[in-house]
Amino acid sequence: MSAPALRFSGALRVAGRVLFDRIELTAPAGHWTCLLGPSGIGKSTVLHGFAGLAETDGAAMAADGHPLPGRVALMAQSDMLLPWLSIGANVTLGDRLRGTRTDADRAAQVLRDVGLADLAQRKPRALSGGQRQRAALARVLYEDRPVVLLDEPFSALDVATRTAMQALAARELAGRTVLHVTHDPAEAARLGQQILIMTRAGITPAPPAAAPIPRAPIPRAPDAADTLTVTGALTRALLETVP
Repeated sequence: MSAPALRFSGALRVAGRVLFDRIELTAPAGHWTCLLGPSGIGKSTVLHGFAGLAETDGAAMAADGHPLPGRVALMAQSDMLLPWLSIGANVTLGDRLRGTRTDADRAAQVLRDVGLADLAQRKPRALSGGQRQRAALARVLYEDRPVVLLDEPFSALDVATRTAMQALAARELAGRTVLHVTHDPAEAARLGQQILIMTRAGITPAPPAAAPIPRAPIPRAPDAADTLTVTGALTRALLETVP
């Protein structure tokens, strides 16, 4: 399945309350788009609109005209691990729900990739928050979908693990259409091939004059000069949104 561009156009609601009368968002096909903004602004609701989990008055769609269901993998802020299943069974849950055969070799590989191979038989309650988040990432990687929606996917990880998981995700999701919600300017600077900023005024591209996206491929080195410059510029842009 090819990776389509994503488009959202219209009003955005949460529990019947209108957050925005109209917003516009386009995520280019096969690129990693970071949607950056403060907590509570509505970033997750936009993401859930593409997953079919949010009430919207607009259209959240694939630009190629084909339906999104069946082509999307979502990693929500909550790890959404089923407590009665092992970590390994949680990673392959989609197969069970669809009634399809599990690829045991692939499941074992993604668990090795995220550093949880030795914990595959444990239940979620036996894992730390960071380990659970890595298990949720493993499930998304196992699903192997052309559209990937990530909602603060690395927020529970320590710095070293976060850096390693960002690199893993960038490698494994290359060529997919990724929409990544984050409130971390450094993360957006490292991973974004397109960076959008969401404020009370709507969604706009990161100011190109202040923060031109580096040409280096993702994941960019966190201490590279261009990455640090963009991190600073994005931080300043977010500070301007604070009342």
